[in-house]
Amino acid sequence: MPEPRRSARSLARRWWPLVLAVPLGAAGGAGYAAVAHPSYAANSYVIVVPQNPGESATAVNFAQAYGRLAGQPQVLAVAAAETGHSRTRLESLVHGTTSPDAPMIEITGTGGRPQEAVQAADAVARSLVAFANASSKETGVRLVPLAPAAEPDRPTTPSAQLDVAVGGAAGLLIGALVMTTRRRGGTGSGPAAGPLPTTPRPRGEEPPARDDAPAERAAEPEEPGAPEKPGRGEKAGKGEKAAAGSGR
Repeated sequence: MPEPRRSARSLARRWWPLVLAVPLGAAGGAGYAAVAHPSYAANSYVIVVPQNPGESATAVNFAQAYGRLAGQPQVLAVAAAETGHSRTRLESLVHGTTSPDAPMIEITGTGGRPQEAVQAADAVARSLVAFANASSKETGVRLVPLAPAAEPDRPTTPSAQLDVAVGGAAGLLIGALVMTTRRRGGTGSGPAAGPLPTTPRPRGEEPPARDDAPAERAAEPEEPGAPEKPGRGEKAGKGEKAAAGSGR
């Protein structure tokens, strides 16, 4: 087999999880972008104007406070009646954003169509202006509409490029995990070692016998000149002689 073809097969065996997972993930992201429902966003702007000149810092502080009130029930109740949505539904479609150094409030409305997004943003902006100006004498600031919302020309979600990139990244992660698992499985313990081979003995050679019997103790020799111990016969004869002497 030629060397380039062998190298290509070796690379394919090693990297096939990534080669397969990345295109599948990108295709999944593209499919989601094709079937997902589009969502549009429109922005309406409101500015806080102080009644006394030179109180720009106060206007910035009130802008941040009113920006948080854009999603509160007292503001959404009036806007919900204008848009035809429920207050809970409108709360999920609209949110306010403020700047830390400018007395401006951005009201962002979302919807399935551009007109719905514009209507939601402008309705909440008008309701917020009316709510804030009702207490302008106490706060010393007024809210003024700066710019109404404009119809968006393209949806914010789904984004085909972003969804394809996210799907490809997910496929890359899954492929890397599969490769790591395969490498760990391949570096496991090998087959168990068998018994060691024994060297055969040549015929006619027997293993040396093992003498396990204890050695017998040798009899101790008697000392020379020691008197012999009388046996049973001698003891009986001496007893008869003693009895005869006593009878006399």
